[in-house]
Amino acid sequence: MTTPSPRPQALERLAFKSFRNISTRWMDNDAYGHVNNVVYYQWFDTVVNAHLIDNGALGIHHGDTIGLVVETHCNFFSSLAFPQTVQAGIRVGRIGSSSVCYEVGIFAGDAPLCAAHGHFIHVYVDKLTRRPVSQLPVALSTVLEKLT
Repeated sequence: MTTPSPRPQALERLAFKSFRNISTRWMDNDAYGHVNNVVYYQWFDTVVNAHLIDNGALGIHHGDTIGLVVETHCNFFSSLAFPQTVQAGIRVGRIGSSSVCYEVGIFAGDAPLCAAHGHFIHVYVDKLTRRPVSQLPVALSTVLEKLT
């Protein structure tokens, strides 16, 4: 018999290292009047890649290394809806030789607890061969250190 894992809990804002504001859009709401779950994954992708680009760790047009998403996950704690500004907080949960697990918390404005928390795993690969790199680029590692 296995012991059930504890129910996930909303994380505090202090658990995250960097934040980005995101405006909800009319089209983000679903028929139930709240932001549809698929939108959260778009936010994860946006906040992680925007942070990497803004900090010189990802060159989407000219870089030799790119990150491919191999896993995503999200737990939902409270609803968000248009019109609302949310904040996405990020931190690094794990760094491997060619992969990074980014954790993302989605907050209703400046709320103290996240409305959703998930992770987003990139495997970094050679842009041409699509094979995993043997080690993460120095510029990326430097940015990741600030998110741990």
